[in-house]
Amino acid sequence: MNVSVLGAGAWGTALAVSVASRHATVLWARDAAQAAAIGAARENSRYLPGIALPEPLQVTADFDAAVAHARDGLIIVGTPMAGLQGTLERLPADCLGVLWLCKGFQEGTGRLGHEVAQAVRPDLARVGIVSGPSFALEVARGQPAALVAASADDSLTQLAIDVLHSERLRVYASNDPVGVEVGGAVKNVLAIATGIADGMQLGLNARAALITRGLAEITRLGLALGARAETFMGLSGLGDLVLTATGDLSRNRKVGLLLAQGLPLSQILQELGHVAEGVACASTVLKRARECQVTVPITEAVVDVLEARLTPQQAIRALMGREAQREA
Repeated sequence: MNVSVLGAGAWGTALAVSVASRHATVLWARDAAQAAAIGAARENSRYLPGIALPEPLQVTADFDAAVAHARDGLIIVGTPMAGLQGTLERLPADCLGVLWLCKGFQEGTGRLGHEVAQAVRPDLARVGIVSGPSFALEVARGQPAALVAASADDSLTQLAIDVLHSERLRVYASNDPVGVEVGGAVKNVLAIATGIADGMQLGLNARAALITRGLAEITRLGLALGARAETFMGLSGLGDLVLTATGDLSRNRKVGLLLAQGLPLSQILQELGHVAEGVACASTVLKRARECQVTVPITEAVVDVLEARLTPQQAIRALMGREAQREA
């Protein structure tokens, strides 16, 4: 099977590394100099330093060539959410299958990935998402992980399993792309909240409360947008939330930790050097929740901190001061 991964960030590179030992794989980098450097060094030193690329993995800056390689195979879009629409718009209509890896809401429109595809490329017949609890570095190292491939087209999820599933990477199928995308997007915002609590040394009880009530927020919003409740107890819901909220490799959690130290958001993002999707989509999560009349107090508190209306200390007090209510 021919596979092309469009986007040479950490996650795109990691998945290309995982797949290249079993399938003819091309990794596309937008910047020609970056592509040449990765190809020459056989390492993506910017995003995955220390990870050697398998010899069969080809690296190119030629978008058309990368797409042509997998036109009858599987194309995986590894760009951030901000690059998804532009990438989809460049694909030919007769691609066999297209999956994206980005998690979040599109800035401006507030669309999830499947909504972007429906709006700009309704002619692409087989599209979906790969998500789940997965740090790129661990996948690139070959450490065990599990993902979920979600699409309304069962043949595409089977294709994803055929290509991605291996001894170290388990892939499960889902026909609830809405739920998988909501879980993947909103958990980033909640990881910022957990990072803030951990940075303030509020304890493990507080962390557990934030994760649990955060999952309730994800579920409420997901159901309002048409998802199924059971999806949020799976890999892209509970699994991804726990990993991102507690793992030291989580960029969104790191944002929260640094906010708790009093650092300004602009400095944090500059020092981070990678995209933290929770920062970019927090206000959109809140907007869509309000449109659906869904209560998301943790998300609202995170937005207030990110937009400097509240300090982390004030946000925690506001959450703890809410009126008691039934859990369900």
